[in-house]
Amino acid sequence: MTDRVHPSTNGSAAIPAANGGANPAAFLANKPQLYNTARPAYRPQAPPRRRHRRGCCCSCCLWTTLLILLILLLAAIAGAAFYVLYRPHRPSFSVASLQLSQFNLTDTSLTSAFNLTLAARNRNKRITFVYDQISVKILSGDTDIGDGSLPGFVHGKRNVTTLRSVVSSSVNPFPDGTDLAPLKSSVKSRNLPVKIQLDTKVKVKIGKIEMKKLKIRVTCGGIRISIPTGKTATTATISNVECKVDPRIKIIKWTV
Repeated sequence: MTDRVHPSTNGSAAIPAANGGANPAAFLANKPQLYNTARPAYRPQAPPRRRHRRGCCCSCCLWTTLLILLILLLAAIAGAAFYVLYRPHRPSFSVASLQLSQFNLTDTSLTSAFNLTLAARNRNKRITFVYDQISVKILSGDTDIGDGSLPGFVHGKRNVTTLRSVVSSSVNPFPDGTDLAPLKSSVKSRNLPVKIQLDTKVKVKIGKIEMKKLKIRVTCGGIRISIPTGKTATTATISNVECKVDPRIKIIKWTV
């Protein structure tokens, strides 16, 4: 019976030896792998430039600037038209008379009494002012020597309104830190420098339009008055007294 030779199941034995009997396993290990040599090698790509976003920001800034300029231009035109149409004037005040009937000063107390008359003028043809209650203060240097008030009123067009008030003080004792040296020096010379200060809120009416109330301060300085020696009141010289009207606008915590 003829014996048959079966090939080995080992894969390495099925490959003929080459190069003079070299190891078939080494041949398989050194066999180059087949890849697609035409495929380009992978290279990391740089992130795309955000030109579109930068262009949007620039465009947005440009349109915002143009819008602000347009608003300012329209506001300037409206302001010019308002001025030409209404010729607005701020209200004015003047001291008509100031009398001192009582003034007694000691190291710890002060008693005073002033009779004050003011004139408020509205020179506008089409604008009305509406005043809240007015607080009145008379100062000598930085020392408060009299306090009072005036009632609120409606200041009509082209109108002069006379305001009268008794401004008095009864301080006993003075607040801590009050420097009385300048006041005592004025009392000794019988010549008292004073300043009148008014604080209130005013609303502007133009026809049926009413604007928001605005705080104002009226300051009348440069006044001197003699201290009375008896029961007769003394009168201040007011021919050169000027009163300034300033708006009190709050910006954060500061008042302009």
